Amino acid sequence: MLRESSNAADNEIDLHDITEGYRHDTDIEHAELLMGFAEAVARRDENGTSAHRQKMLELMGEPATVDAAAIAAAFHGFVRLADAIGIPYEGAAGGTDSTELRDEIGISDFYRAQNA
Repeated sequence: MLRESSNAADNEIDLHDITEGYRHDTDIEHAELLMGFAEAVARRDENGTSAHRQKMLELMGEPATVDAAAIAAAFHGFVRLADAIGIPYEGAAGGTDSTELRDEIGISDFYRAQNA
C-alpha cells in the first residue's frame, strides 16, 4: 500500500525509513511526529498516542490528523488480524511481493519470516 500510494503521489520513498528509522532529510512533512505517533500506537502507549495526536492537531490540522490516525489503525489492525488467524507471511500480497523487496526492507530478517 505504501509503495502504491507513493507512486500515485509521484513521491520517492526510501523503504529503509520504515525498517531502520526515517532519514532526517526525508521529504515527508512532519516525519518525526508521524513516526512517533505510529510507534505510540504500535506500543499501545495511550499517553504517547495522546500527546502525539495533540501535536499533530496543532501542526497538521484535524483532517490530516484523522487521516494519520486511520492509517495507523488500519496498518496496526492488519498485522494483528493476520497474526491472530495465523496467516503466514508467504500469503502476504497474494504472493506477489518480490523477494528483492522483502530483502531490501529487511522483512526476511524478521523472526516469524525466518521460521515460517
